[in-house]
Amino acid sequence: MDKKTINLGFIEKIPLGQGFCFIVEKDEIAVFRPRSGGLYAIQNRCPHRRGPLAEGVCDAQTVICPYHGHKFCLQTGKGSEAGEEVRVFPAREEEGEILVDIGT
Repeated sequence: MDKKTINLGFIEKIPLGQGFCFIVEKDEIAVFRPRSGGLYAIQNRCPHRRGPLAEGVCDAQTVICPYHGHKFCLQTGKGSEAGEEVRVFPAREEEGEILVDIGT
């Protein structure tokens, strides 16, 4: 699959310290704006029980699944439980808008 950059709109859609779920070509992508800075995009569904990670609590480095408390690294997608991992999408802000690379 070729890399494609998707514009998800203005960054103000996502309050600081929270996540927001976007539907991109049938995939759910959770984008987070930690209070410490940065912008991260990961697969929205927890591989354990399909919990919506965009609704989880995030800090500078992790998000906690709202269903069962499994943690995922926002930078690598690695989970706190053995063998769990979510997909990570490169994300950045340009001129106040959220850009996410998919298909990588």
